[in-house]
Amino acid sequence: MEIMEENGGSQDVSDERTALLEKSFVPEVQKNNIQKAISQTFQSTAHLANLLPTGSVLAFQLLAPIFTNQGQCDTVGRYLTAGLVTFCGLSCFILSFSDSFKDEKGNICYGFATPNGLWIIDGSFSLPAKMAAKYRLKFIDFMHAFMAILVFAAVALFNQEVVNCFFPSPSDETIELLTALPVGIGVICSMLFVIFPTKRHGIGFPLTAN
Repeated sequence: MEIMEENGGSQDVSDERTALLEKSFVPEVQKNNIQKAISQTFQSTAHLANLLPTGSVLAFQLLAPIFTNQGQCDTVGRYLTAGLVTFCGLSCFILSFSDSFKDEKGNICYGFATPNGLWIIDGSFSLPAKMAAKYRLKFIDFMHAFMAILVFAAVALFNQEVVNCFFPSPSDETIELLTALPVGIGVICSMLFVIFPTKRHGIGFPLTAN
């Protein structure tokens, strides 16, 4: 009899533990369409940042929390944040025209594309006319520069501190626009970058073995 009572007691303890586990289980939070879009877009933010000069994106990510006071902007902070966004956006545009090559010693030299070839920044090397023709300014360079500004604008809109700085009390329509706009920019520009790739390896962009 004692053995049966012990077995019954252990069974009761097991049932209580099972009940507690069922009560402590937290069901998965259901996300609406907007939240799903935000989640997917944040996952692609890193991919979008790879389309931009590393220095410009890094400077923006480091200074944005400081200039916006973590989203609690006053008038001065709003002007500083606007200046930061403008400066980083222009740097993305300008650096889209930069390119690089290796000299005879294997050193990487940077310059900017011009209608006549490549203007070397430090002037330490002069490209032959035949080689310089490969680096001439082309229409696709302007296209990539314009898309770089749009991509940076999308990255800036992903930053909640910047959004709170300029839109402290947004309406429902504004929230919907701020949610959908960077998603559309990111998707369209990513497709255009794939369809019209660039062979330039400018300042702040990754280099290849060639």
